[in-house]
Amino acid sequence: MIVVTGATGQLGRHVIEGLKEKLPAEQIVAAVRNPEKAADLGVTVRKADYDDPAAVAAALEGAEKVLLISGSEVGRRVPQHRAVVDAAKRAGVRLLAYTSAPQADSSPLILAPEHKATEELIRESGLPYTFLRNGWYNENYEQTIKQAAETGAFAGSSGQGKVSSAARADYAAAAVAVLTGEGHENKIYELSGDTAWTNDELADEIAKATGKSITYTDLTPEQHKAALLEAGLPEGTAEFVVALDGNRKDGLLGAVTGELRELIGRPTTPIADTIATLV
Repeated sequence: MIVVTGATGQLGRHVIEGLKEKLPAEQIVAAVRNPEKAADLGVTVRKADYDDPAAVAAALEGAEKVLLISGSEVGRRVPQHRAVVDAAKRAGVRLLAYTSAPQADSSPLILAPEHKATEELIRESGLPYTFLRNGWYNENYEQTIKQAAETGAFAGSSGQGKVSSAARADYAAAAVAVLTGEGHENKIYELSGDTAWTNDELADEIAKATGKSITYTDLTPEQHKAALLEAGLPEGTAEFVVALDGNRKDGLLGAVTGELRELIGRPTTPIADTIATLV
């Protein structure tokens, strides 16, 4: 039996669909905070709130493999993830896969510390593990792409920093390959898209898709934060976005490893394909 936590999230839904193509539905469990939202998944559903360790333990009973999809609450991930790791150890799972971040144990990426701490928890548990260090999703840029298509412009502070993104479905397919395959124990996969692109190149692709002139304006971090605050973002969120652009400018998101392509057995989805679905 394979248990997928966070299964009603966007990544989780892709994973469940991928597993259903390879396994009988009764061998798949969706562990979710709100079971009502999982009624359409077509698999066994168990309630598992990351903040309720007892519920998480019950949801993982009988599991052979578990995919821990990282929580979305920045600052709360480590204790939440600990509940899953402890439950997985109690259940005696033979593989715990975790969706981590690029170079989580060494990167200055703003998102890395919680992922590094979770990886350490998993290592300390003694469970066989697979770390799926997911790079950026094409879909992270959905709002930017739509805004640019509508207004002809977008802004940021990443300079010529590149992003080697891939579609969310590509990363889900990698998780499915690990969960349904063999030989992935105690391995780390640095996952990225096949091509890294800059915001200028993103503007060019949006222009091709829309037939409009699209411009990218590169701001200083201070200008970027001010623009985000003016747009109505809370200060903490604005600072986070600016920090991510700084990470990108520093080259932390542009590595092309080829490991995602190898795991899924096909090329990753270009950003141009995602743009085409949005504009």
